[in-house]
Amino acid sequence: MPSSSQNLSIGIDFGTSNTVVAIADPNGNVEALTFHHAGHALKVYVTALCFWDERHGNGLKTRVEGGPWAIEQFLEGLTAHRFIQSFKTFAASATFQETRIFRERFRFEDLLSTFMRTLLSHAGGRLELSASNVVIGRPVEFAGFNPDDALAMRRYKAAFGNLGAEQARYVYEPVGAAFFYARKLERDATVLVADFGGGTSDFSVMRFSRSAGALRAEPLSHAGIGLAGDAFDYRIVDQVVSPRLGKGGNYRSMGKVLSIPNHYYANFARWNQLAMMKTSGDLKELRELARVAIDPGPLEKFIDIIDYDLGFDLYRAVSATKVALSAQEETEFLFQGEGVDIRANITRRQFEGWIKDDVKQIAQTIDKALTSAQVRADEIDRVFLTGGTSFVPAIRKLFLDRFGESRLTSADQFESIAYGLALIGQSEDPGRWAMTPRDEAAATLLLP
Repeated sequence: MPSSSQNLSIGIDFGTSNTVVAIADPNGNVEALTFHHAGHALKVYVTALCFWDERHGNGLKTRVEGGPWAIEQFLEGLTAHRFIQSFKTFAASATFQETRIFRERFRFEDLLSTFMRTLLSHAGGRLELSASNVVIGRPVEFAGFNPDDALAMRRYKAAFGNLGAEQARYVYEPVGAAFFYARKLERDATVLVADFGGGTSDFSVMRFSRSAGALRAEPLSHAGIGLAGDAFDYRIVDQVVSPRLGKGGNYRSMGKVLSIPNHYYANFARWNQLAMMKTSGDLKELRELARVAIDPGPLEKFIDIIDYDLGFDLYRAVSATKVALSAQEETEFLFQGEGVDIRANITRRQFEGWIKDDVKQIAQTIDKALTSAQVRADEIDRVFLTGGTSFVPAIRKLFLDRFGESRLTSADQFESIAYGLALIGQSEDPGRWAMTPRDEAAATLLLP
């Protein structure tokens, strides 16, 4: 991309599962940053961290890797380590203050800036956040119970400020996707953008029009919900895995038979919480429960999964099952490791029953976006879907029933948001896209 770094803009789509960085120049050329790992050229950088100790002189030094290198280090497993994934889900959580990793304490902003430093390192000097126009995506609504939007944004700004991007702009992720899609429009259109991530589902209604040869964009509404792919994963773990690890079991205490508390299984089925169970005190409590459980075998398997850091293997097994159910009516769930062997046949009908309430809430959020925009479903000209969860048949059906096949379109499930964010950095007045929803609805901006 032939342009000086001062003229480039950088779009950062920091995702729950994957992170993508794109670079745009003033001519509207945009491309994703490519990472070379194990002989593969990757345009996505897995949102994961792996910490481990190495001998340094007479003491120990903590090392860290991110992205595919974090997974590689974790799978090698040659030393004691901490593997953390889906930590974006903690962004808006007031209850998450910090986590201890070996001898250090990490707040959310520390995890985010550490993660981004690994990405910048593997970018090989191709990114200068302090010298570039940086646009960072953010969900319309953050994931988690009772998310604190202001807290999340303070944490984002602290993390990226530590990297030199104090002047970065923050833009709703579906707006980034809309910018990417708008370049393909040949006529005026009202577009619903649906962005399905790992932790959130976000929707924007945008009106695009051409005037004097320029394409103008007017945001009409935004709506979001902290439900997406990870919530669907939760249902699989909760329905298939947890019952085989002691959920619903009992233990004896002071002459009484009591139920094993469900909160351990709620944490276990959430990827961000599972990464913390080894050091949160949960593991110690589970060992104590296993000693008094009526049937300790399942609990011992539960403990082994945490103790042997099998969470990532479980994540891959659940993801493979979800992908398979998008293509076929039935599949076998299979998870094995360290003596734990869990198998189950799952039908698409079962899966859709488990996620039915989640899909209903997502549908209500779409209705909220349309109502706020004062637009009926039949007045939407195009629906742009992005994100892996958009391929789940129950989600696809939701849009087919409301808008019809002819109005649906999609693009690369990972890159479109980052591309759009980078393009916003090259727009006539990129700062105006970072306004509050109330003010933003009145803005009409030129696209590059």
